[in-house]
Amino acid sequence: MAYPATFDVQPPAGQLDKGQVVLRIVIVIVIGWLANWVMGAGYWLLPIIAAVMISQKGAQKYLEESEKGPVRWIRYLMGFFTYISLASDKLPFDDPDSVNFKVRTTGSPTVGNALLRIILAIPHAFVLGLLGIAFVVVWIIAAISILINGTYPDWAFNFIRGYLRWNARLLAYMASLVDEYPPFSFSDDSGAPAPATPPAAAA
Repeated sequence: MAYPATFDVQPPAGQLDKGQVVLRIVIVIVIGWLANWVMGAGYWLLPIIAAVMISQKGAQKYLEESEKGPVRWIRYLMGFFTYISLASDKLPFDDPDSVNFKVRTTGSPTVGNALLRIILAIPHAFVLGLLGIAFVVVWIIAAISILINGTYPDWAFNFIRGYLRWNARLLAYMASLVDEYPPFSFSDDSGAPAPATPPAAAA
């Protein structure tokens, strides 16, 4: 059965603009450290925020209202990282649906369980930290390939999408939106084949 939090992104339609690629490279150089800090802070702050909201609203109401709260926050965060990762041409502020992030809420979270996830997620944080090094290398290769050869390698797009998917599932877990422990996997776990055609070329 598919994990209750799913993430996917469709390859940008048409060709990637080289100017847009250069812009994203500049964004990464200028605020890359801040973006990494925000993502890292999200892992540790989400359980605390979830614990506070659960204590104030109760578990059921927290989950019922999650689409307007934590699900939306995670969707915007993942949309931004999808944009600077070259996996999408749209910013989440311009198009909230630029990424397909959905959560089927499960369980009945408690304050204690929400805070415990800070510890439970450490193995994922460790593995994603190591994979983050590979992610940077793949991102650089993808950017160079688009700028020089006009192509986006299939394997690079699939790796970047898988890495983002893993992060999205973990964030949903950290926000106590799902009770199931996230898998250590790039797969969408849906049993359906992923879109086969990544962005083809840059102008």
